[in-house]
Amino acid sequence: MHSVPGPQSSAILEKKNKYVARGISNVAPIFIAEAKGALVKDVDGNEYIDFYGGIGTLNAGHCPEPVVAAIKSQAEKLLHSCFMVTMYEGYVNLAERLAGMCPVKGESKKVMLANSGAEAVENAVKIARSYAGRPGIIAFECAFHGRTYMAMTLTSKVKPYKFGFGPFVPEVYKVPSAYCYRCYFNSTYPGCGLHCLENFERFFAAEVAPENIAAVIVEPVQGEGGFIVPPPEFLPGLQGICEKYGITFIVDEVQTGFGRTGRMFAVEHWGVQPDLMTLAKSIASGMPLSAVVGRAEVMDAPDPGHIGGTFGGNPVSCAAALATIEYIQEQRLAERAARIGEVALKRLRAMQEKYRLIGDVRGLGAMVAMELVKDRKTKEPAKDETKLIIEECYRRGLLVISAGIFSNVIRLLVPLVITDEQLDAGLGILEEVMARVSG
Repeated sequence: MHSVPGPQSSAILEKKNKYVARGISNVAPIFIAEAKGALVKDVDGNEYIDFYGGIGTLNAGHCPEPVVAAIKSQAEKLLHSCFMVTMYEGYVNLAERLAGMCPVKGESKKVMLANSGAEAVENAVKIARSYAGRPGIIAFECAFHGRTYMAMTLTSKVKPYKFGFGPFVPEVYKVPSAYCYRCYFNSTYPGCGLHCLENFERFFAAEVAPENIAAVIVEPVQGEGGFIVPPPEFLPGLQGICEKYGITFIVDEVQTGFGRTGRMFAVEHWGVQPDLMTLAKSIASGMPLSAVVGRAEVMDAPDPGHIGGTFGGNPVSCAAALATIEYIQEQRLAERAARIGEVALKRLRAMQEKYRLIGDVRGLGAMVAMELVKDRKTKEPAKDETKLIIEECYRRGLLVISAGIFSNVIRLLVPLVITDEQLDAGLGILEEVMARVSG
C-alpha cells in the first residue's frame, strides 16, 4: 500500500471539494479506477478488499463478465426509448422473471420498474394507498427507506438523513422495531412475549385507527439501522396483524434481496408472503434499477399513467438485471452467502470475547455486523471508535462502512464472489485494527 490518499486521489479530492456539493459525503478519501470480484484499485494503484460492496449493490461482485457482456450488447442496440411511449421486450422479460421468483402473496403477480430503492418505496406507497383508499402508512424505528420525501419520512435516523429537511409527509406513523439488543420496552427475548407486536393494539387505540392505515412497510433485516435481525416470530406476526385489519404488507428487500441473507430473498427465512416487495441495489450489479413486485390486484389499483417515470426500467439496466439474476442463480451465491456468514459470525464472535468494545454481534447470511459500545452494561455507543476503525481499515487495504442509528455499528456487505483467502485477509485486517483501537 502507498500512502492513502495517494497523490492522484488527493488531486481529484481537491477538485471534488471545489465542484461537488458539500452534502455529498464520502467515507474513504480515495478514487477508484477499476474493480473486479471483491477487489478494487484506486487511481494511485492501491488495492483494497471490498467489504461494503457498493452498500449492498454488488452481491454478484464487481464487473461480473456475463453482466458486462449483456450491457455491451444492449448498449449497441438501444440505450433509451421510454417504456411509457414505445416499449421494449427487456422490460417485459424482467417483469416476468421477477414475478416468477418473488415470494409475494397470490398466484398472479405484476411488476413495475424504476431507478432506485427510494423510487421503489415511493411507488409502493402510492400503489398501496390507491388500492386501500386509506392514507396512513406505518414504518419502524431504525428503518431506512431512502432520501426522497416519502422515503425520508419513513426513515428513522434524524442525522444526517432528516435534520433540517422538514416538514415531512403527513399520515406516516412510527412504531418500535424488534431491536432486541436495545429493546424499546426494556424487555428480554424470548420471555418478552414480543412487546413490539403486542404494542400494535395499544397503538391502534391511542394513535390511529387501523381503518385509516393503508400499509405497513418493514425491512426484513434493518440495514442502515444496524443490521437488526428480528426474532423468528416477528415478521409472521406482523403479517398476521396486517391480514387481521386489511392492511397492505410491504417488505423492503432493497438491501436484503438477491442472495444477501443466504436465500434469494430474506422473507423466505420466515415463510412470509408480503403483498408488495421493493427491490433495488444488487438487482443489476450496480446499474440504476429498482422494482415493485406485488400481487396483481394491488399492483393494478393505479390507473394508467399514475405510476412510472422517464428512465424507469432502462433497457441497458434491464439487460444487466436479467444477466445478474441468472449469474446469482448459476453461481449459487445465496448458498455462498450462508457460508460467508458462518465464517464472519464465528470470527466476529471470537473478537467479541477478546474486545469489550464489541457489545453485540448479529447477522443473517452474509449480512453481518458488530455493534460497538464504550460499556457493555450501559451500552453507550462507541461512535468515535467506530469511525476510527473504519479509517484505520482503509489505510490498511480494507473498505468497510458503518450503520446504526447511533453510527456505532460496523457492517459487512462483502461481494458474494469473494474468495476464502480474501475473506480471511479482510477479517484479519479488521481484527488487527480492532485490537489496536481497543487498546
